[in-house]
Formats: sequence, C-alpha cells, structure tokens
Amino acid sequence: MSNPRTARARGAAIERIAARWLEQQGLTLLGQNQHAKGGELDLVMQDGDTLVFVEVKHRESTRYGHPLETVTAQKQRRLVHAARVYLHRQQLSCPCRFDILAAIGTPPALTFEWVKAAFDAF
Repeated sequence: MSNPRTARARGAAIERIAARWLEQQGLTLLGQNQHAKGGELDLVMQDGDTLVFVEVKHRESTRYGHPLETVTAQKQRRLVHAARVYLHRQQLSCPCRFDILAAIGTPPALTFEWVKAAFDAF
C-alpha cells in the first residue's frame, strides 16, 4: 500500500507541472487545490474572459485505463459543486468551463492530453 503523504506530494508535483504546461498554452494560474465542502478544484485558471476549472489526472501508464476515464459523473458533480462554492466565495459571475488534463508518464517525461470543456455544469 502506498504512503498517502507520498501520493499527495506526487500529486501536488504533477499539478505544478500541469499548471506550468497550461501556462505555456496561454492560460493564467489563479489558484491550486481550492477546497470546498465535498470537493476540491485542482487548478483554477483564466483563459481570456473564461474561468477554467481544471481537473488533473495522472497515471504512469495506460495499462489499467486512461486517466480521462477516471472523471466519472459523480466526480463531475463534485467538481461542479466545488466550482459553485468557489464562484460564490470569490463573488464572481463570468463564463466558466471544466477542462480535464490527463498526464501520462513519470516526471520529467510526461505527455499531456487536454480536453477543453470536457463536461458541462448540470
């Protein structure tokens, strides 16, 4: 069984790398690991006038499935709820979207698959 602290640190490192990669694609990082009751937002970024909530998923390989497959309907509902809490706390009213960034490999050899507007708030 893996150490939860080590897994959390590895996840945080992947999210930092992912944020840098998204910044190279033109997005601006606004926040990381934004907690809301019942959910957490990995990355909150700005893309032009749009606020982007990015769920980062990592796997060392796709042997046991693609990381994109792990964002289930239940996970999507938790992300939407966390985003609503974030918007309320920040007193924001702006266009938003939910992206998923799949990271595959082991740092520094990561490949990214970015799905913009992966799902809608329902």
